[in-house]
Amino acid sequence: MELNAINRYLLQRLLQLIPVLLGISCITFALMHLTPGDPAEIMLRADGIKPTQEAIEATRHTLGLDGPVHKQYFHWLNRVSHLDFGLSYSSGRPVFTELMSRFPATILLSACSVLSAILIALPIGVGSALYPGRMLDRLGRVCAMLSVSMPGYWLSLLLIYYGAVKFKLFPVMGMDGVSSVILPALTLGFGMAGVYIRLIRSSLLDVLGKRYITAARAKGLQKWRIIIRHALRNALLPSLTLLGVNIAGLLGGSVIVETIFSWPGIGKYAIEAIFAKDYIVIQGYVLWMAVVVVLINLTVDLLHLLLDPRIRLR
Repeated sequence: MELNAINRYLLQRLLQLIPVLLGISCITFALMHLTPGDPAEIMLRADGIKPTQEAIEATRHTLGLDGPVHKQYFHWLNRVSHLDFGLSYSSGRPVFTELMSRFPATILLSACSVLSAILIALPIGVGSALYPGRMLDRLGRVCAMLSVSMPGYWLSLLLIYYGAVKFKLFPVMGMDGVSSVILPALTLGFGMAGVYIRLIRSSLLDVLGKRYITAARAKGLQKWRIIIRHALRNALLPSLTLLGVNIAGLLGGSVIVETIFSWPGIGKYAIEAIFAKDYIVIQGYVLWMAVVVVLINLTVDLLHLLLDPRIRLR
């Protein structure tokens, strides 16, 4: 019975994604048509030659831009459903191919950033909750304050100076081996850790005051067993939701960090497209971001369903 309920819930959520994605596609298509400039002219000017009016009209006809807007939208939607986001004005390559070629670098950076955030936030947050008001708790608050208040670009430059220029421990820029991911991952991980420290601390303090924790203590269970098996599992549920939002943002590309470290990810690709006025790439990137966020949110909801029995009962 419980398995059938989960399957029904999953089917319901998947059906809800259809109007959401259609709405996002409409907004994305409309915004690209409201931007100044003729896509056909921009595409022809990418070669550095001023096009004639006849060439512009021919290109508009080839791209299907001379028809009614609603027909252009359905034509574009049909191509997108077949993973055809169009051709980049700058490189002439398929946008989907360009995005997928940069996706592994973004996945690597995202995974290392999340890992570094967890390694920083989890022990500090748990320690602050177990010893409130003591030295460890005060140090945790200072660390959280530095994390949320320190600009990412400033921390990036600081790590580049000390980690790459002065002590020459890591590569300065680009993707060159495993060591090249450490500095950008630390930048993103430390920036996320502050919120998790506060959230883990407050959630764990709340859980430790629950009756079932008092009952576990009365049974004589070991302190760390109570914390790990009972308290921490429930205390991490709010952090799981926030983690899903952060992962979606990371998979969409961390624009500033990827640009500073010349990381060949999706975020850097989007910035280059904005400067080049490559609207077809921007359109594909926005739609890609929307799909990633929607799927990550669905995954987080399913994890909540599996981890929290109260949700399954409801």
